[in-house]
Amino acid sequence: MEEQPELRPTRSKLAYLPGAESLMRIDPWWGLLVLVIGLIVLLVTISADPFRNIVVFVSDGIAVTVFITVSAFIFILIAGMLGGLGRLSRNWFIHGVATLYVEIVRGIPLLVQLLGWYFAFPAIVQGIGRWLNFPAMANYQSNAIFTAIVGLTVCYGAYMSEIYRAGIQSIPKGQAEAARSLGMTHFQSMRHVILPQAVRVILPPVGNELIALLKDSCLVSVVAVADLTRRGREFMAVHFNPIEVWSMVALLYLVLTLFLTRGVAWIEKKVHFER
Repeated sequence: MEEQPELRPTRSKLAYLPGAESLMRIDPWWGLLVLVIGLIVLLVTISADPFRNIVVFVSDGIAVTVFITVSAFIFILIAGMLGGLGRLSRNWFIHGVATLYVEIVRGIPLLVQLLGWYFAFPAIVQGIGRWLNFPAMANYQSNAIFTAIVGLTVCYGAYMSEIYRAGIQSIPKGQAEAARSLGMTHFQSMRHVILPQAVRVILPPVGNELIALLKDSCLVSVVAVADLTRRGREFMAVHFNPIEVWSMVALLYLVLTLFLTRGVAWIEKKVHFER
């Protein structure tokens, strides 16, 4: 007996079913990234002065910006996980310390924190070193890149703690109870059952934090870090062409953020699952 045509599913009909979309389909928003890169190449090609000179001058600043962003983000993930677990701890001391950290750090602007880490923290270390008669601490000099990474980690770690906490609390309690019924300890159930599911839930806000971190990294230019923004300021101070300099710097930041955005979107598709 011949099968009725209406009973034969077609590829076009299956495409409308949830989860049937191909994960290998190229994200059309990559085209915007290609367009921005093409614009930069066009400007550099048709105008060596100033656009090509700007790109050459700030190229080392791009590397510094990427290095600070990636390094800080790795430590932010660790600090956020510790802070989130501390906020959920039943131990009143651990919970209190984690909550105090989150509440204080979130209430102070990032720029103020960076200035504090660069100017105030070394003075405190030097004062303690003189009091203890410890020459290594008394002669301590801050490293600009190190203090920038520390400042970004401390600030964004507080926000990441809340993201982790929300992600863990979003997992049904039955998951933890089932793990405990199988003989797992609290640590084992958190490591093997709760956290793997929570990470998939918090991936979108974590990706947003990474993009925000990249943009906020421009603030480290005020603490003697030769990042992309600072190198742009140095070029402008010499050539007095703010329109060209900041247009090119903005395009370079846009390339970095668009690349991260598409990368995060790709990872979200790879780990996506239907509830």
